[in-house]
Amino acid sequence: MKLSSFIIFLSVVLGIYFSASIYIFFHGLHSLSEMRFLKIFYIIAFIAVTLSYIVARFLLGYGNYSWFSYFFLTVGSFWMAALVYFFLISLSADLIRLINHFIPFYPPFITEHYGKFKFFTFIISIIGVSSLLGYGYFNAQKPVVNEIELRFEKQIPGSEEINMVMLSDIHLGPLSCGKWFDSIVAKVNSLEPDIIILAGDVIDEDLAPVISMNLGDHLLNLKCKYGVYAITGNHEYIGGAERAVKYLSEHNITVLRDTSVFVDNKFYLIGREDRDKKRFTGTDRKQLDELMKDVKTEFPVIVLNHQPFNLEELEGKNIDLSLSGHTHHGQFFPVNLVTNLIYEVSRGYLNKYGTHIYVSQGVGTWGPPVRIGNKPEIVYLRIRGIN
Repeated sequence: MKLSSFIIFLSVVLGIYFSASIYIFFHGLHSLSEMRFLKIFYIIAFIAVTLSYIVARFLLGYGNYSWFSYFFLTVGSFWMAALVYFFLISLSADLIRLINHFIPFYPPFITEHYGKFKFFTFIISIIGVSSLLGYGYFNAQKPVVNEIELRFEKQIPGSEEINMVMLSDIHLGPLSCGKWFDSIVAKVNSLEPDIIILAGDVIDEDLAPVISMNLGDHLLNLKCKYGVYAITGNHEYIGGAERAVKYLSEHNITVLRDTSVFVDNKFYLIGREDRDKKRFTGTDRKQLDELMKDVKTEFPVIVLNHQPFNLEELEGKNIDLSLSGHTHHGQFFPVNLVTNLIYEVSRGYLNKYGTHIYVSQGVGTWGPPVRIGNKPEIVYLRIRGIN
């Protein structure tokens, strides 16, 4: 990524972040107009949580992988989700107050005790958002197995069925503990898959915390007949794709980078580089037509493509299945409303151009370690061909 583009992107993100934070800050401060003894504590606490993520990234950037850095990272990550909900609460309060200004409807018990009412609303908001994030955290720790049965209009040589497990968006990093990932590995192995697919964003960003926490060793415990295959996601490129791919390869993961493989003379896997490759390297990934040149389409063909954009590329290619992740289906409400607008399929199944398309909402989290409105998923695909 060009330095100038990165600076512009970072400036926009920080501008939005601090603008929203300031808006929320003054809302909270006004709610304490009759509780002056709490104002100093509120100011200090608000500044601390607002700067936590930035402090954590600064410390991690300089190689500080201590509990101190991870503490700030955890606080800051939760705050990113809290920021969304406090912003919506503050905006709703302003809209209600504006309506009341022109069409008064506040009952006397509010107008006569407005200061106490604001404080009460402030406390309820904190309790409500904290409870919601608590639920979201525990929800994010408990992935479900979504079993999908598919039928290909082709024979699968020597097999009645292919049992495939797909994990997307694991995001191994500082907020992914080994115990959490061990439970996922155990669930995957219990399904006795023929093949395991890691559909991008296996590594969160920076590889150093993954190495320091030995998170990659847990990948060695994945068991299946034909091996574990992965593709790059945008986060592999954010953290450095070459180092990430090398690390995964050292842990028994075969990474398909704009290449195809004929698995056990039964079916083809085509693994595409992430579409953000050009943004980070200046070089385009290969087009799907080029990747299909040596593929015999009388056999089942499965395409792995991290980001589910440009589904029209599948048309006329005789591809049986396309697997993607990336979206997290917004990860928490109301962000899913945005992903529904961006992607033709934000999560789940679609059949288009005669191709089965499945977009996983992911098994891990990015940023806030919460899921609200959807569950992390392990995708179990039972694929049958024609007899």
